[in-house]
Amino acid sequence: MEKTEFEISKMDCPSEENLIRMKLEGIGAIKNLEFDIPNRKLFVFHTKDIDSIEKSIVELNLGATRISTEQTNQTHFNVEVNQRKLLWIVLGINFCFFIIEMITGLVSKSMGLVADSLDMLADSFVYGISLFAVGGTLIKKKQIAKLAGYFQIILATIGFVEVLRRFLSEEVLPDFSTMIIVSIFALIANGICLYVLQKTKNKEEVHMQASMIFTSNDVIINLGVIIAGVLVTWLNSNKPDLIIGTIVFVLVIQGAFRILKLSK
Repeated sequence: MEKTEFEISKMDCPSEENLIRMKLEGIGAIKNLEFDIPNRKLFVFHTKDIDSIEKSIVELNLGATRISTEQTNQTHFNVEVNQRKLLWIVLGINFCFFIIEMITGLVSKSMGLVADSLDMLADSFVYGISLFAVGGTLIKKKQIAKLAGYFQIILATIGFVEVLRRFLSEEVLPDFSTMIIVSIFALIANGICLYVLQKTKNKEEVHMQASMIFTSNDVIINLGVIIAGVLVTWLNSNKPDLIIGTIVFVLVIQGAFRILKLSK
């Protein structure tokens, strides 16, 4: 048995972990995967040449670098029996906030909230792909990944068009208070998701949860929308909202292309 350490520079939250797990599914040489999200590390326990495993990880464009490979005597691994149940929980939280942020974003005329809702939907897709296509149905999983990826791209493109229209048309201020309040609740929801998913890890990692929360892309996006809401009322302009919306739409499209890689 060999243990190979990877540094994954863009692995900011459990969504990226799930993408990696799906990408490596079906590689018989892999016996176990251990993730250290706060430190952006992945440890692969395997029995054969690491080159094909490394190639699969690199294809996700998450900034993967192989650090070391060493022999190990470890052959027994903890089975995360509650992982499926916890994935259902975070899927439900993400999808509920997709609906909440989409509705409040449209009502308050905030593109930041609309874009953040699509980011929540993107995470829902990642968790849903794992839950709805389990075991030997790898072809089905790839089909779902393809549909999810294209659907995200279509929604984000529509968002870009709307942002452009608002840049060029008469300025309408979004409701900054709705932006801030809803984003605070979304921030709390993302923190809960990270905490729930972390319950599947080794207990010694619990003290790392705080650093996880502050390095997560999802939480950074939430903070960005909150700051944009403050700037909207301070500058009396809708431009901060449109700017944060554009940034998040770009992140959503990047996530969509990662999902599409799983369908190849």
